[in-house]
Amino acid sequence: MSEALERLTARVRACRICVEAPLGRPLPHEPRPVLRPSSTARILLASQAPGTKVHLSGMPFTDASGDRLRSWLGVSSAEFYDIEKFAIVPMGFCFPGQDAKGADLPPRRECAPAWRAELMALMPQIDLVLTIGIYAQSWHIGPARRASLTETVSNWRAIWEATTGPKVLPLPHPSWRNTGWLKKNPWFEMDLLPFLRSEIRYRLG
Repeated sequence: MSEALERLTARVRACRICVEAPLGRPLPHEPRPVLRPSSTARILLASQAPGTKVHLSGMPFTDASGDRLRSWLGVSSAEFYDIEKFAIVPMGFCFPGQDAKGADLPPRRECAPAWRAELMALMPQIDLVLTIGIYAQSWHIGPARRASLTETVSNWRAIWEATTGPKVLPLPHPSWRNTGWLKKNPWFEMDLLPFLRSEIRYRLG
């Protein structure tokens, strides 16, 4: 990791704005920012926010969602956690808490405006961004994002062709809660995933 990126990452990991200067209600627990930026990886996982297990482990995707995501990408755990191959920078760095139904809350609104542009500027080698969920898609795809996640992901070919910087692919969240979505949208596994795996292998050499 470059010295500049290392310094910035240390500042992010010490961040407490969601407690000390929150937009809305403060984070209901002690902050524990989780991210894995890289100066060498060509692939960026722009994920949503840590869940309960990741909050405890301090390592992204150490849960069933991570297992499904690695299956989608066609990579081993060793490849996935190789900092020279994959950067993992979520939209929200801390576990945001849960709602009354036990579902994770959206990523904290403070994180992306405070840190994301600076982090991206220090990772110019990234040439593939995998946007997981609507929050990452709003940031990285902008006006090309459609009204719903299904419309956005189904429009992946047009988004890919229209990208002028790093190539971007929209993905649903790999949560078990999206199992029904995957069954209703078989084109995702039939069309998008083979293309995604091919692009991953190309970048991993």
